[in-house]
Amino acid sequence: MDILTQGLLGGVLAQSVASKEEKKIATITGVAAGLLADADILISSSSDPMLNIEYHRHFSHSLFFIPFGAFIAMLLLWPILRRHLSIQRLYVFCLMGYSMSGVLDACTSYGTHLLWPLSDDRIALNIISIIDPVFTLTLLTALCLGLWIKSRKIAVTGLILCLSYLSFGFFQQHRAEDVATQLIAKRGHTAIQHVVKPTLGNLVLWRSVYATEQDIYVNAVRVGLFTDDQVIKGESLQRFSMENDLPELDRASTLYGDIQRFMRFSNNYVAFDPSQENVIGDIRYSMLPISANPLWGLVIDLQNPDKHADYRFFRKNDKETRQAYLDLLLGRTIKERIE
Repeated sequence: MDILTQGLLGGVLAQSVASKEEKKIATITGVAAGLLADADILISSSSDPMLNIEYHRHFSHSLFFIPFGAFIAMLLLWPILRRHLSIQRLYVFCLMGYSMSGVLDACTSYGTHLLWPLSDDRIALNIISIIDPVFTLTLLTALCLGLWIKSRKIAVTGLILCLSYLSFGFFQQHRAEDVATQLIAKRGHTAIQHVVKPTLGNLVLWRSVYATEQDIYVNAVRVGLFTDDQVIKGESLQRFSMENDLPELDRASTLYGDIQRFMRFSNNYVAFDPSQENVIGDIRYSMLPISANPLWGLVIDLQNPDKHADYRFFRKNDKETRQAYLDLLLGRTIKERIE
């Protein structure tokens, strides 16, 4: 999730094992350790733009890296905190703060190498958005009350509430998935891939993306608490294929290798960007759940096949887009788009 939430979770986890006298120092330690896993965002290369996305949420988020990550956090904090607590207690707080960073990110839709090095697959449970104010405010409240009241019960209660919220996300995701599956059957399509993801900051509006052999279809699914489920028809694109779209590209070229890397990263939900020329995008993500315009993509430069492809972001966050998103979230959709 976002870096603020990661730090808050680390702080609350550390509070849950701290005595009254250790609350402040445990909170500081837990927050710092919770942030450390995301230091992998600093891994980059000026000559290879895709290196950053391949290593973000990689080894530092693995379950097997937790004791090592906590040890690194301890080494970084020990010179500052050695006068305030023992190195054993410092490691405990670092271990608690670091422990759930990868797990929490795996609950989102981006994907995390949670089982590396046993598996290089990205695990994405798709039960909560990368930014969710309810989840974040729950942690913030627990952390602040824990510092004030200095009781472990506050931290434990906050963690239970967060776990309950994630469980609700799991429930909502399955509701949205059932609705989207019914839509596929209704259309008579054969989906070879299908994913349902929460949209930004809520568990009501979901993005459904499914792929057939030839095309990728995008739709919004709204599963409210006291309203009927809705499917809002979105856009569709022809699926990208190396054989059909770029048959002339040398298989030994750097560009070919970069496209293969991008397709693996995007789990093959790849198509040419409808709003830009010579750009293939990851259709799993867009600013609007009914849009096929990707948030990021790879620039295809056939004139320079031996250079690394340029990886770009295309976030359009204007007033019109925000209003369209709000209309979808609140159910103020155009009737003609509801299936």
